[in-house]
Amino acid sequence: MSNRLHSPDDLPADVARPAYRPADHAPGIVHIGLGAFHKAHQAVYTDDALAAAGGDWRIVGVSLRSPTPAEELRPQACLYTTIERSADGSHARVIGSLADALCLGTDRDAVRDALCAPATRIVSLTVTEKGYGIDRASGGADPGHPAIAADLADPGTPRGVAGLLVWALGQRRTSGTPPFTVLCCDNLPENGRLLRSLLIDFARRAAPDLADFIASDVAFPATMVDRITPARGPGTLQLARDLTGHDDRAAVECEAFRQWVIEDRFPTGRPAWEAGGALFVADVRPFEEMKLRMLNGTHSMLAYAGFLAGHTHVRDVMKDPVLATLVRRHLAAAAATLDDLPGVDLGTYAEDLARRFANPHLAHETYQIAMDGSEKMPQRIFAPAQDALRRGQSVEPFAFATAAWMRYVLGRTDTGEYYDLRDPLSAALRPEGDGPASAEDVVQHLYGIEGLIPAALQAHPEWTAEVLKHLGNMVSLGMTQAIADAAKQAETERPAQRRG
Repeated sequence: MSNRLHSPDDLPADVARPAYRPADHAPGIVHIGLGAFHKAHQAVYTDDALAAAGGDWRIVGVSLRSPTPAEELRPQACLYTTIERSADGSHARVIGSLADALCLGTDRDAVRDALCAPATRIVSLTVTEKGYGIDRASGGADPGHPAIAADLADPGTPRGVAGLLVWALGQRRTSGTPPFTVLCCDNLPENGRLLRSLLIDFARRAAPDLADFIASDVAFPATMVDRITPARGPGTLQLARDLTGHDDRAAVECEAFRQWVIEDRFPTGRPAWEAGGALFVADVRPFEEMKLRMLNGTHSMLAYAGFLAGHTHVRDVMKDPVLATLVRRHLAAAAATLDDLPGVDLGTYAEDLARRFANPHLAHETYQIAMDGSEKMPQRIFAPAQDALRRGQSVEPFAFATAAWMRYVLGRTDTGEYYDLRDPLSAALRPEGDGPASAEDVVQHLYGIEGLIPAALQAHPEWTAEVLKHLGNMVSLGMTQAIADAAKQAETERPAQRRG
C-alpha cells in the first residue's frame, strides 16, 4: 500500500504543518511557473499568511509545458514538504497553500477558467528570465522568441506568458470582471515595469484595443525574491521520506534564509504576506539591485569559474580558498556600485552571503546556476560594471566574471569534455568551428551579437583590456591557473567593502 503524503494530520510531531484547514480557504491566486522556487518561497509566505489572517488566498499552480508538477502534487492533495537545510540541521514543513496544480498543455480549459475566475485577484509568475520573451533593447515583446511568435500567430490559443496574460485580461474585460494584479517574481530589473511593458507591447500587436486598458487599469508591483533553492535530486525525496514518514514526490529543499520585498500596489487585495516576513515598500529598486549584483552576480561568477575548475556545487567553490577569495572580492566590488540603502549594512550582507554560499547541506550545482547566461549577465555583471566605470572604480572583478562566462560559452572543459550551454542563444554564442579559439576571436564574436554586451562597455579600452587579459589566461593557461592568478592579484588589491 502506498504511503503517499495526503493529509497534514498524519505527520510526526516535529514536522510543521498548516496552522489552518486548507479546505476552508478557496483559491485567490494563480501562479505560473510551478517549480521548486515557487514552492520554497511564495507558497510558503502564503501558507504563513493563511495561518495568520485567513482569507481565500490559496494558489492554483500552473506549469506552461511539463505535466510533471501536477502529476506529483495532485495525488497528495497538493500538499508537499519544504526541507530547510542549515548548520542547525534539516527541518521539514508541510505546506497547504496550493489548492490545485495544472499544466497548460494538458489542462488548458481549467487554466483558462482559473485565470478568468472573479475570485482570482493575483497572477504571480516565476518562469525564469528567458521565459517571458522580452526584447532587451526595446523592453517590449521579442517576435523571435518561440512563444511570442506562436502567440502572435494564434492569440486565441496562447502558450506563453505574454499571450496567456493578455488573453485572460481581455476575457475579464469583456465579462466586466476586474483585472488581476500581475506579480512578477523573477530576477529581472524593475520586474513589474518590465512585465508591464511586455504586455502592453504584445497587446498592441495582437489585441490593440487592450493596450491602453492594460496600461491604465492593471497593476504590476515590483518584487525582489531571495531563497537559495537547489534543483531537486533523489536525496531530496529520501530526506522527505525520512523526516515525514511519507512518500512525497513533490518535496523541495532550500536554505533557511528567505526574503521578499514587494511594492505594495494590489488594487483588489492581497494575502497578509508580512506575516511570513515580507517587506512592503514604496520602491523595490534599491533592494533589487543589491540582490541582483551581490547575490546573483557573485553566483554567476562563481558558477562559471567553479564549474570550469571542476567544482560541482557552490559549497565546493567556497571550500576552495583561491576561489573563495574571488567570491569575496566580487561581493565587495558589487557593493561598491550601490548607493546607500537605509537600514542595510552592505558589508554585513556580503558576509552573510558568503556564509550562505558555504552552507554544507545545500547541493546547489554550479551547472544549474550557469544556465541562461545571456539572460542573466546584463543585469548581474554588465550593469554594475558600467556603474563602476562611471564611479571611477575598478572593473577587474566584473571583467573576470565576464571572461569566465565567455570561456564557459566555448562549451568544453580544459580536458576537452563537452557540455550543453542550456542558453536561449546557445547557437549564436559559440564561435564557429571546433578548433581552439583565441581570446580575441571569442571577444570579437560575442561583441558582435546585437544587444548582448552594452556598447558603452565594448567601447571602453580598460574594460576590453581586462576581459582579454583574463580570458587569454583561461584559454592559454587553463581555468585553474587563471583563477590562481586572479586571486593573487585580488589579494594585493584588497578593496574595502562598503558599509551602508
